[in-house]
Amino acid sequence: MTTATRTIETNIPARLDRLPWSRWHWTVLIGLGAVWILDGLEVTVVGVIGPRLTDPSAGLGLTDGQVGLGASIYVVGACLGALLFGHLTDRFGRKRLFLLTLALYLSATVATAVSFDPLWFYACRLLTGAGIGGEYAAINSAIDELIPARVRGRVDVVVNGSFWVGTTIAAALSIPVLNGNLIPEDVGWRALFALGALLGLGVLIVRRAVPESPRWLFLHGREDEAERVVRDIEEQVEASTGTAPEPVEETIRVRQRRAVAFREIFETAVRRYPRRTLLGLALFVGQAFLYNAVYFTYALVLSTFFKVPDARVGYYLIPIGVGNFLGAFLLGKLFDTLGRRVMITSSYVLSGVLLIGTGLLFRADVLNAWTLTACWSVVFFFASAGASAAYLTVSEIFPMETRAMAIAAFYAVGTGLGGVIGPVLFGRLVETERVSAVASGYFLGAVLMIGAGVVELLIGVEAAGKSLEDIARPLSAERPAGTGTGTVAGGTAGAARGRRVLALSGSVVKKASWRGRRSRRERI
Repeated sequence: MTTATRTIETNIPARLDRLPWSRWHWTVLIGLGAVWILDGLEVTVVGVIGPRLTDPSAGLGLTDGQVGLGASIYVVGACLGALLFGHLTDRFGRKRLFLLTLALYLSATVATAVSFDPLWFYACRLLTGAGIGGEYAAINSAIDELIPARVRGRVDVVVNGSFWVGTTIAAALSIPVLNGNLIPEDVGWRALFALGALLGLGVLIVRRAVPESPRWLFLHGREDEAERVVRDIEEQVEASTGTAPEPVEETIRVRQRRAVAFREIFETAVRRYPRRTLLGLALFVGQAFLYNAVYFTYALVLSTFFKVPDARVGYYLIPIGVGNFLGAFLLGKLFDTLGRRVMITSSYVLSGVLLIGTGLLFRADVLNAWTLTACWSVVFFFASAGASAAYLTVSEIFPMETRAMAIAAFYAVGTGLGGVIGPVLFGRLVETERVSAVASGYFLGAVLMIGAGVVELLIGVEAAGKSLEDIARPLSAERPAGTGTGTVAGGTAGAARGRRVLALSGSVVKKASWRGRRSRRERI
């Protein structure tokens, strides 16, 4: 990669944000977003087929404890993979990493399907988790940098919410798999992992058509390539919509660079944006605890308190998965129309309040397995929209140079805390076989969700409809020198078109015509 040291002025972000929705955007959505279906499938599979994995006739013969250990190892792999591949995504590009992480996932999933002993199974789960964790950083950053600002909220929320399509598929498939009369014990669970690999292969084929992020390219000394990519996108959009993209006037001046040191990333989070860091932590810890502690131990609650057979657990997980996806799908648009702060606050607080109500009804012993499932479906309808918006938030509110690493760090911390502490705590609460103990766990989850909603209300960043560069000024953004030493990037940016540049230090550069039209100046 060429070492980048020049200062350039480009209008590429504005050109991407003003594009109408088109067939090309659907390609991006399918090619990048479908991985969350795979993640939902992977996370749910081990939980719902756990009874089959402990059956000696299934060919693996794990104990209950070993099944739980496999789930924990997957979470550890996801956290480590997010941190490793998040850093590499910011350094080497979005496309390289979203191809690499998907390839790792495919390989590890196929290897899981042919597991022959616990150690091999653990190693495969670790690598599968690493691939999926890396996907979170690479995919969220790529989607947000390619999707127009006016629809970025709904697209990101729906994409992250598609996780629940995968959980629903896994829950439905677990029903025949756990029925030994339909599928041999040593074949069904392997087929589920192989199915994940098959779906991933289809995603890989579509993903190859998704380009590198032009924002990443021009920042890393490859502005000519960024211009070619954007021109190609514009041509595809015009061909599918029949409308030529409108010219833009907004530009940004940046100093190109190759990589960002970990120290600078840390200082950006702690010193430059401490309130945003607190916001990200609150949102991630709240949703991670709720889902990892409550949802992924639901099978234990059903079997312990309602005597639901393992083979029938899938019937109860399907409506919960549907409720989660519908929440993200139906509420997603409101994150762009009503705004981030209103919707994130509302979804977190409302889901927390509903969770308190569910806990009270559960403690009063007035619920059965199906009515409890109905309550959870309503809780998660709102919680899933907020949880999906947590990824959107940390992707938007930190500078372009640290975007993937920010997603990775918050995912790792939130998932690490929620994915390790939550299930262990809830597992022990369920083991007590006391309804009041489990209800107390529900109340704790509610407090964390409501607390995160309050934090959003107080210090949330309103990003609806705004360019990423307006929300968080790039670390490399510079004040124009006024001597014309910077290089202009972007074919339609043409400084020679008789426009002057107006700028303030720490602001996104705006162009205005000589007719006296003034540009808006906004402090980041």
